[in-house]
Amino acid sequence: MKITKHLYPLKFIPILKEKVWGGNKLAQVYNKEDFKNIGESWEISGVQESISIVSNGNLKGTSLNQLIETFKEYLVGKEVYQNFGNTFPLLFKFIDAKEDLSVQLHPNDILAKERHQSFGKTEMWYILDAEKDARLILGFNQEMNETIYKKHLLKNSLTDILHSEKVNKGDSFFIAPGTIHAIGSGVVLAEIQQTSDITYRIFDWDRPSIGGELRELHNDLALEAINFAPIDAKLKYSEKTNTPISLCKSPYFITNKLVLSERIKRDISKIDSFVVYMCVEGEATFKTKGHSEMILKGETILIPSVIKKLRIKTNQATLLEVYMP
Repeated sequence: MKITKHLYPLKFIPILKEKVWGGNKLAQVYNKEDFKNIGESWEISGVQESISIVSNGNLKGTSLNQLIETFKEYLVGKEVYQNFGNTFPLLFKFIDAKEDLSVQLHPNDILAKERHQSFGKTEMWYILDAEKDARLILGFNQEMNETIYKKHLLKNSLTDILHSEKVNKGDSFFIAPGTIHAIGSGVVLAEIQQTSDITYRIFDWDRPSIGGELRELHNDLALEAINFAPIDAKLKYSEKTNTPISLCKSPYFITNKLVLSERIKRDISKIDSFVVYMCVEGEATFKTKGHSEMILKGETILIPSVIKKLRIKTNQATLLEVYMP
């Protein structure tokens, strides 16, 4: 089919977001352009106002939206295109928290559609680096209900009831909608999430934004969305080399980890979806028929659905492999 000749492993221009809590590790360690306080690098995004642009090959300069409109299921997969049309369903990020992020949560699909005409925001994190004693905030440190929560909200003592979890490089977490969470200072991570930018901020450390004003809190909106039940967000897996390790299976995305010490062949013919690889260690070259593309640590590549087999050439690389179920 002629259309296959036009599609190849696609790289995109990172969309860098300055944040009051951002640092310099994405520039120094993860191959991003250097400027002050880079908090997030949006690697592949279909979020309005932040649409990714191709950076390599014959399609260089083409937006992700234009790609989907042109190539449809050949880019994203038949079922994905039937379900999402011209909207790219996932958002891929690298995040550097030099300081604590705000304490927040996200609505589910039902609430997000009703309130914002948006998808909900289910996400997962893979820890790339963690300084000594770095932590995440995940849920509550005691049995919780709306009454107790409101009391602490009024007293400005929310941090007294939040669960703090130490993290290490390689840890992975699934953040379901409604889960109160925050990334702590000293953490660098990869984030995979639904295409949504809806966040309910409930506490921001009384910290001014880059512009000097306090950022808006969303406590009224958050109240209906909070999950007060106990959570177990940490994902359990065992390390292996040169074969996919299952990190996360959800209705929104499937994520595998590949720890490679040699070149491998990857048959993705049974996956009816685009496949995205995020390079979190080392470097790797992706080879398909007629095309070859390298990614370095901190870079991301999209394999169109029409490509069914690829070779990954490397001496040492760790990759996150993500696709739609």
